Amino acid sequence: MDLAPWYLFGLEELIALEDMAYHYYCDIGALALSEALKVNTTLTALGLGNNSIGKEGVLALSETLATNTTLTTLKLGYNSIGNEGALALSEALKINTTLTGLDLSDNSIGNEGALALSMALKTNIALTALDLWRNPIGKEGALALLEATITIVFE
Repeated sequence: MDLAPWYLFGLEELIALEDMAYHYYCDIGALALSEALKVNTTLTALGLGNNSIGKEGVLALSETLATNTTLTTLKLGYNSIGNEGALALSEALKINTTLTGLDLSDNSIGNEGALALSMALKTNIALTALDLWRNPIGKEGALALLEATITIVFE
């Protein structure tokens, strides 16, 4: 199945797709975008907030993010990636060296996802902004994130 629909042709030449919110791309759109990102060498910002992206979509984006060297900002706020999506993104963040901003606000990420992200933050020195607003992260996850941030800042 070809995951690159006609409206994604030319993505390899774009620099920013910052306002793709509310287009309801869902997982299939995220799969297509992740395929297009594999050949893109110029895109620095991608905004996919409020697009009903779930587990499958974020798994594909995470796989691409692990090898992408141009994307500096990724906005995934107001989707449904949950802890499983946060785990996948954290694995990508352990490898990625160019992403500086990641918006994961309102994604149903709890302690498990926060703990995974905190482990990634201990090794990732590129990420300078991580938005986790409106996620049900408890005390354990919040403390782990704080500890990872302090470790990065003061080491």
